[in-house]
Amino acid sequence: MVQLNALTGWAVLAGSALGIGLWSLVSLIPRLGRPRLVDRVAPYIIDVSPGARELLARRSADPLPVFWSLFSPLVARARSLLGAVLGGSATIQLRLRQSASPLSVDAFRSRELLWTIGGAAAGVLGSAALGRAQPVPGAVPAVVISACAVSGLIFRDHLLQRAAKARLERLSSELPTVLEFLTLSLSAGEGILDAIRRVSRVSHGELAAEFGGVVAAVNTGLPLGESLASLAEGVHLPAPTRCVEQITGALKRGTPLAEVLRAQAQDSRDESKRELLEVAGKKEVAMLVPLVFLILPVTIVFAIDRQTIETKIV
Repeated sequence: MVQLNALTGWAVLAGSALGIGLWSLVSLIPRLGRPRLVDRVAPYIIDVSPGARELLARRSADPLPVFWSLFSPLVARARSLLGAVLGGSATIQLRLRQSASPLSVDAFRSRELLWTIGGAAAGVLGSAALGRAQPVPGAVPAVVISACAVSGLIFRDHLLQRAAKARLERLSSELPTVLEFLTLSLSAGEGILDAIRRVSRVSHGELAAEFGGVVAAVNTGLPLGESLASLAEGVHLPAPTRCVEQITGALKRGTPLAEVLRAQAQDSRDESKRELLEVAGKKEVAMLVPLVFLILPVTIVFAIDRQTIETKIV
């Protein structure tokens, strides 16, 4: 009769990992992993064949197509359940757009699911180590595993929020300079589309990349105003939104764009100065915290001790 112990569990885990790794390596061998005729033809008929679109949509499972086909319904169900519990698909989509992430909402939910599973695995290891060190109640491992899983989920969402916030800050800091560059180009006689194209070509930054997307959208046939409105809606920042509204309004009314952009650049710089003053005020208050709660109490304690010593001496 087979005796199950911790060593047996580790052996099963290591054997499963070895089998999956060997399977992956074998599937990458050219003779076994050579694409079929239908796989080579499908990209050329994707516009007219729903079957070709469905076939190409399943190619993300390589190099383990059988493994993925077995577990993809379970993963899709878990992903939809996670989205239903957390909600906020529109918020996730906005943050992905703000952080310039190439992931879709479903792909990000898959990342969240992986982080949750990783946190649960870390909780299992921590619970096992804690149980070997000292006996613990039966509910403690479940609490530790649940806390680690939720922590992994929250940490992945926090990383997305941090990336989106950092990129929005870079966009805000680049806006005045880019607007002044556009003003110079317009004053030199270029049109607004040519000025935006020049900025996207010679500049390096987040806002220049966004303008590059606007130029690409216009080249595909979309109107300039619609492309700029899509940029403002995706970025979802007050300053670029006001700038886009002013540009589209000037294009409709025939107002000189150079003056409009110059005023917008000045407003952006004034807003940056106000934000800098607000940050400086908050930092000034934060600098008082160690003075009030650390240095001043220590000084008072030393003064009281000195007074006590002098009293004893007298």
